[in-house]
Amino acid sequence: MAAGGGVWAASSMETPSWAARIRGADGEIVGAGILLSPDRVLTCAHVVDAAAGRITTEFVGATGHSVPSVAAWVDGDAYVPETQDADGDPSGDVALLRLERPRPAEEAVRLHRLSASNRDVRMYGFPEDHNGGIWFRATVVGGCGRDGQVQLIPTSPGELASPGCSGAGVADSLTGEVFGMVLTGQKDAHGNLFSFMTPAETIVRHLHHVHPFTVGRTAVDDRLRSTGDDASDTLLDEPFAHRLAAWLRDDGQQVKMSVVRPGDGARAATLRRAITLADRELRTSASVHRASLDPPGTVPSAGGHDLAVDADGLTCAEIAERISERMGLRQHSADLATDRIRDAKATLSLVVVGVDEAVDPPALLDLLEVLRAGGSRLLLVFRTAGALHRRARDELLIRPARERRAQLVERLREITGPLAGALYERRAAVVADGIRPMDSDLVAAHAALADLTRVEDDPGRGPDRVRYERLAEWVAARLARHIDRLDRLRDRRDELSGRLRGYHVLHQHSAQGKEDPAVDALYLRAHALLQARPCDVRAAEAAVDAYTRKVDDRDGQRRSHLGGSPS
Repeated sequence: MAAGGGVWAASSMETPSWAARIRGADGEIVGAGILLSPDRVLTCAHVVDAAAGRITTEFVGATGHSVPSVAAWVDGDAYVPETQDADGDPSGDVALLRLERPRPAEEAVRLHRLSASNRDVRMYGFPEDHNGGIWFRATVVGGCGRDGQVQLIPTSPGELASPGCSGAGVADSLTGEVFGMVLTGQKDAHGNLFSFMTPAETIVRHLHHVHPFTVGRTAVDDRLRSTGDDASDTLLDEPFAHRLAAWLRDDGQQVKMSVVRPGDGARAATLRRAITLADRELRTSASVHRASLDPPGTVPSAGGHDLAVDADGLTCAEIAERISERMGLRQHSADLATDRIRDAKATLSLVVVGVDEAVDPPALLDLLEVLRAGGSRLLLVFRTAGALHRRARDELLIRPARERRAQLVERLREITGPLAGALYERRAAVVADGIRPMDSDLVAAHAALADLTRVEDDPGRGPDRVRYERLAEWVAARLARHIDRLDRLRDRRDELSGRLRGYHVLHQHSAQGKEDPAVDALYLRAHALLQARPCDVRAAEAAVDAYTRKVDDRDGQRRSHLGGSPS
């Protein structure tokens, strides 16, 4: 069915048949919903609360000229209100409604399990002034908080999810597949705009009722799921648990490699525990409560990975197809899965266990390099620290680290050399009025460059390199802004110089060689300010304005004295 996803659904300009408009007891629009089956609508719990008891669902994308209106109520216990933990992280806010009368099956849509990062999405909501519904566009930034919720950046400021959008379906822009639901939107104290959604896996975890309406394989292979026996204290390798949790929280290491040897029960159980807790769907309140009794820093947040694959006995093609499916690429092209992954914009955080137990490990390493080069994050687990592990370390860790370090060194040299020189050149030309000095930033950039060129690169220095990369990005952005503002001041100085010259010529022509000390003094002051280095553009602008006003006044008086028109 068209509403179930696919390229047709994404390219269609029609109002989606699965989009429900929800009104409360007073008839006001309180939010949106997703028609998952003929008689079930998914929405936010706070939308149900705003409806104040009586819920009416309207289907604006239904065929025909009228908009069907159907009464609805919460389906049994399928209601999980939003709660917040001690740190203010939200959780829940999902509800499933049952319709009084069913809708046609072809109008419904399924939720899809997909990785989310860097995905362009569309949402259909019902904000104020758009009661008939309107599309909002955004890009997925990544996970936020510990519940598995996801942060979106609106494509434009006007596309921030606003009241009336809560409960709207979030669809992949390329395939049209619905893989999440809008929770809310907000503008923070700094003016940043964010929307938030809950993905299919998090919804299913909170509402088991939604499982029958969700398609796509779960993110974790069965053999990698934690078992009840893994809860034993003797099966927790605490240092390993810390390292796993750090990577799953995105510690800045794009690629992490570990060895879990056969027979190492504690290390294997610790790995399964981390994978399970970091999965949006498998992470339950019971498992979190049990893990919370473990040492601090060993419990990852939900959404730390997008896919965990057990490579034992799988071909590279099978693993690539699994990754392609998770990235939502299976309908895009008839090309091989590896080619689809290489051409994809989307990225994912991938765990591969038993890399050296795959049918063709070297081919798998080639696939993993494609993913790494495309920006995906990789946690790779080997069974032995043999030749394949050494090759993977060289190709996926050491060589990329050296290349990344070389790029960073080059960037810092550009910052401390040409860019800093361009800044000083402009500061010598015009007074940097209202522009804060960058001396401390440039000193930090010089120190980072010295540190990076002092020692040989090592993957273990990854966190420092990440810090230096962020520093370089920050300093380069500030330099660009400062140079742009100083360039605008230089342009204004040149504009004022041209204006002054033009008025001076006009005044000399009008005065016919007669001296006018008052006007000449104003000209000399303006000229001196414009020629000074650095030029105080603000003071020069005031001086030029004073001179041109005086010239206009003198010429007006002269024309009046001669009986001419003041115009």
